[in-house]
Amino acid sequence: MSVRRPGTTRSRRLTLAGILLAALTLTLTAPASAADVPPRGSAHMGMGVIPHDGQHGTPTPGDATQTEGVDVSSRQGNVAWTTLWNSGVKWAYVKATEGTYYTNPYFAQQYNGSYNVGMIRGAYHFATPDTTSGAAQANYFVDHGGGWSRDGRTLPGALDIEWNPYGATCYGKSQSAMVSWIRDFLNTYKARTGRDAVIYTATSWWTQCTGDYGGFASYNPLWIARYATTVGTLPAGWTYYTMWQYTSTGPTVGDHNRFNGALDRVQALALG
Repeated sequence: MSVRRPGTTRSRRLTLAGILLAALTLTLTAPASAADVPPRGSAHMGMGVIPHDGQHGTPTPGDATQTEGVDVSSRQGNVAWTTLWNSGVKWAYVKATEGTYYTNPYFAQQYNGSYNVGMIRGAYHFATPDTTSGAAQANYFVDHGGGWSRDGRTLPGALDIEWNPYGATCYGKSQSAMVSWIRDFLNTYKARTGRDAVIYTATSWWTQCTGDYGGFASYNPLWIARYATTVGTLPAGWTYYTMWQYTSTGPTVGDHNRFNGALDRVQALALG
């Protein structure tokens, strides 16, 4: 006949409760799962600004020496271009591609729609340096809407290089490897179109992931991302910015920008 020792059942219950409590604690403190990572293709210009750099006000409105612009991607869908034009927006950039695996399904409506209401427009590419080479992505961009024509209404393509929404901030690359990747993209884009691409980035990301490299400033216009009353410190090499994305909560589409000059300077950049 078996003998039940006093306290054995209670001890087992306490052990089981402890295991369940530990499991619950692990569940609550575990890192974000793959379900929290956005789907490939959904990245857009400036999506990392607020999580990493925050938001610190907006610039004073109505500066006559600057020209209002917007940037859009598939998340805006069909854009009310006439509304934007009537509000004073005179230029726009449209996401064309990401990596070598995504094209914006709203590209035609956005790229042609902005042009048709009178805006000066351009296309941008969201870089994913961990998927394919810079040259491969530049070619993909040019082949899917990122080209340039000397019509006075088309801006040179823009390379959106910022925080990785799908994984490691610097895409798993060393600072020197990141600089090489960017150079590969820029050289290929120049060879394909005859134009130097615009670089869109944030100073904090650029400093962390390129070591604050200053070698592109002589040829590539800077589009700085900072949601604040001023642009703040620029990346090394650039003494001025060409464009400034200053908010993601502006009227009609959210992402609003200022060109550092009157409309004739926007036209000059378009003409090359």
